[in-house]
Amino acid sequence: MTAHSKTAVDTAVSLFSKMQTQSMSLNRINSERDAVSQAREAKTARLRELRLEKEADEMAAAAALALLPKRAGKR
Repeated sequence: MTAHSKTAVDTAVSLFSKMQTQSMSLNRINSERDAVSQAREAKTARLRELRLEKEADEMAAAAALALLPKRAGKR
């Protein structure tokens, strides 16, 4: 192999390694972003469920209170 082709091979290997490293970094960043997004969605769903449950309990309590007989006032 001549010195010229060896330099070309070294350059190609170097560029490939650099691109591979960038690709792996990008994949790691995307994985972390996806994990954060999934955690956010899970937390939002849990909080929504708790809110809806609380609202249903409040509506049931209000309905039960409305069904109670009214007290007669003093005259």
